[in-house]
Amino acid sequence: MAAPHPRIVTAEPDDEGLRGHVGYNMKRAFHMIQLDVNATLAPFGLRMVTFSALVVVMENPGLRQSQLAEILAIERPNLVVILDELEQAGFLTRDRAPDDRRAYALHVTAQGLAVAEEARLAVAAHDRRMTAGLSDAELELVITALRRIERNGREGRTSG
Repeated sequence: MAAPHPRIVTAEPDDEGLRGHVGYNMKRAFHMIQLDVNATLAPFGLRMVTFSALVVVMENPGLRQSQLAEILAIERPNLVVILDELEQAGFLTRDRAPDDRRAYALHVTAQGLAVAEEARLAVAAHDRRMTAGLSDAELELVITALRRIERNGREGRTSG
C-alpha cells in the first residue's frame, strides 16, 4: 500500500492552528515589542535587557548581582555579560559588598542615571505605540493577566 500523499496547500498558508494558544500569541506579541523597544533603546546604547538591569539597579542601589539575576529571571552567567556591557558603557559600577567580599554591590553612575531617565521617556512612548487602541481598563487587564500567568507558572514549577 502506497503512503498517502501530503495535502497540497492551495490557499495562503497561515498559523490559525496556533492562534488559539496563549503562549503562541504572547510570543508573537513579545517579538513585536522586543523589535520596537530595542530600536527605541539603540540611540542610548541600550537593549531591552540592559535597560531592564539598569532601571532595577537604579531603583535598588547596592543590589547584589545574585538579587538582580533573580529579579530579572536571568541566569547568573548571562547576567555577568549584561553587567560587563553596562559597566564598559560607564552606566554602572560593581563594588565589593562591604559585608561580603565575595559579592558585588551594584550602583548606577551619574551618566547611567541620566541615560536611564532619558531612555525611560523613550520606553514610555514605545509602550504607548504598542498599546495604541487599548483603553486604560484593557491595558490594566492585560498587565493583570500577564502577571497572573507568570504567577501560575512560578507556582506550577514549585508545586510539581
